[in-house]
Amino acid sequence: MKTRRERRDERKRPVHKVKALEAKTENQRDYIRAIVENDIVFCSGPAGSGKSFIAAGIAAQHLHHKRIERVIVSRPLVCTGKDIGAMPGDMGEKIAPYLLPMKENLKHFLGQAYYGLYSNDGQIQYKPLEVMRGSTFHNSYMILDEAQNCTEDQIKMFVSRMGENSKVIINGDVEQNDLRGRSGLSFCMDRLHGIEGIGICELEYDDIQRNGIIGTFLRALEN
Repeated sequence: MKTRRERRDERKRPVHKVKALEAKTENQRDYIRAIVENDIVFCSGPAGSGKSFIAAGIAAQHLHHKRIERVIVSRPLVCTGKDIGAMPGDMGEKIAPYLLPMKENLKHFLGQAYYGLYSNDGQIQYKPLEVMRGSTFHNSYMILDEAQNCTEDQIKMFVSRMGENSKVIINGDVEQNDLRGRSGLSFCMDRLHGIEGIGICELEYDDIQRNGIIGTFLRALEN
C-alpha cells in the first residue's frame, strides 16, 4: 500500500503522455525493430535521417513506462582537435553545447515538465566519454551519439559499461568522420554483421525528414 507521502507526490507529478514515435520510412522501421530486438545497435545515416530522434523516442518511452531506470547519453567531445580541458567553464558548461540536440529530442517526447522531473531525479544523465571509464549502468538505455568521431577503443569502452537489463545504441554518420584515422563506428559496423544480439542499420538520404530539400542537396554534392 502506498504511503500518504507517495500519494501526495503522485498528485504533484505532471499529467502528460509521451509522444508516440512514428517511423516515416522503411529504413526507420527497420531501425526501430533492431533496437527492440537487439541489445546493441549501431546505426549510420546522414543528418536529419532520424537516427538520434528515434533513439531518444524509444528511450523516453521505456523510461516513462518504467521499463528502465535511466537514460545515459554520451558523445565524443573532441572533434576539432581541441581538448575539452582547454575549453572555458566547468564540466557541465563544457559539455552543454554538445548535448543540446539530444536534450531537445528527449524534451520533444517527454515534454518539458517530465524532462525536468527525470533530469532532476538523475534518471536522464549526460556523461562525456572521458569520465565514463570504470562505470557500470544497469537497467539503462545507453546512447552514444556522433560516434563517427569515436575511436575503436572509445566504442569498446562505452559498450563495456553496459550492465544487466540495458541496451546500447550507437549512432553517427560514417561519411562525416572528423578523425585523422578510421572511425570506430565504421570499423564496428563492418566487423559485427551477423552476430546475435547486435543490430546494424543504415539510413539514407531518402530517410531525411527535417526538410525534403536536404536529401536532394546532399545527394547532388556527391555526384
